[in-house]
Amino acid sequence: MVDYLRQMPDQGSRDMARRPGTLRRLHIDLPLLLLLILLTGYGLMVLYSASGQNMDAVIRQGRYFAVAYVAMIFAAQISLQQYARWAPWLYGLGVATLVAVVFAGVGAKGAQRWLQIGGLRFQPSEIMKIVVPLVVAWFLAARPLPPRFTAVLGALVLLALPAGLIVIQPDLGTSLLIAASGLFVLFLAGIGWRYIVGAVFAAAASAWPAWMYGLKDYQKQRILTMFSPESDKLGAGWNIIQSKTAIGSGGWEGKGWLQSTQSRLDFLPESHTDFIIAVLAEEQGLKGIILLLGLYLLILLRGFLIGLRAQTSFGRMMAGSLTLTFFVYIFVNMGMVAGLLPVVGVPLPLVSAGGTSVVTLLAGFGILMAISTEQQRVTT
Repeated sequence: MVDYLRQMPDQGSRDMARRPGTLRRLHIDLPLLLLLILLTGYGLMVLYSASGQNMDAVIRQGRYFAVAYVAMIFAAQISLQQYARWAPWLYGLGVATLVAVVFAGVGAKGAQRWLQIGGLRFQPSEIMKIVVPLVVAWFLAARPLPPRFTAVLGALVLLALPAGLIVIQPDLGTSLLIAASGLFVLFLAGIGWRYIVGAVFAAAASAWPAWMYGLKDYQKQRILTMFSPESDKLGAGWNIIQSKTAIGSGGWEGKGWLQSTQSRLDFLPESHTDFIIAVLAEEQGLKGIILLLGLYLLILLRGFLIGLRAQTSFGRMMAGSLTLTFFVYIFVNMGMVAGLLPVVGVPLPLVSAGGTSVVTLLAGFGILMAISTEQQRVTT
């Protein structure tokens, strides 16, 4: 018995001395990583068909994914304490780039949303999708929770400034999504119901003035088209009508991979970006949509679980906001393609073709992984 007891500490120390696996050392959340790989692989398959079997487009998107995964791994290595220290500086840099877009931005399709630095072209508003919830979470975590009136007001100012700069680009859709990401942090901080009810009444009261004086003519047309796309079949309603046709023609089984007539015959505009899910519905049918929704659901559940297990209020607010914002992107894209929401130019996350948006999304998941391994950093 004595010998046995003497050996126990040695054995225990050997077990404690075992080095963690590579993924744990890299602070990678394996379930989340596998789900993201499945989703991006599925997205490349759909993109190949939606782009007219354009292998160059697939290779280009694959490069974006490669850069995005590197960004995700890099983001996972940074501790939450470091993110909290960087938050105000990243926010200041982000606002500065948005101001630069106003004065020296690159225009395309009637909007001035990009910055060109040498051969690099990027969209600063995409970066703010991470920076805004980060700075709002940093601001609120340093104050008593649930937040008091002054803290709520300060958080609203922090999210309103970049949202306002993005509105004038103009990019109303992205502005609303960024504002929502900051509002999610406020909600997760335990904001009182009186603030929520007050916000609902304020939004209702401002609806008519916003319609009369705030929205541009094309934005009003998008809202009206949502209710009656058939009123302008060859104009504003064309996208919605064609996307509904593609979705309805797929049925349960679909027409088969590479067999989408709506995209191949150019009836469906933006088939490889905003309306890519219509191509998926036509080719893979409802079962293909269910598969995609299943992947999205598992990713969302993993994100919420990470938030529940977070060790700090800053981590919980960040994880919840990033996960809810990802859900909003999915909901808005599918809603506009189905004709339930106005067309606002929001791509389907990690499926639609894109560069900056892909890097931003996976960097956000890197922050989720940093939150997931927060306890590991504390104990090692």
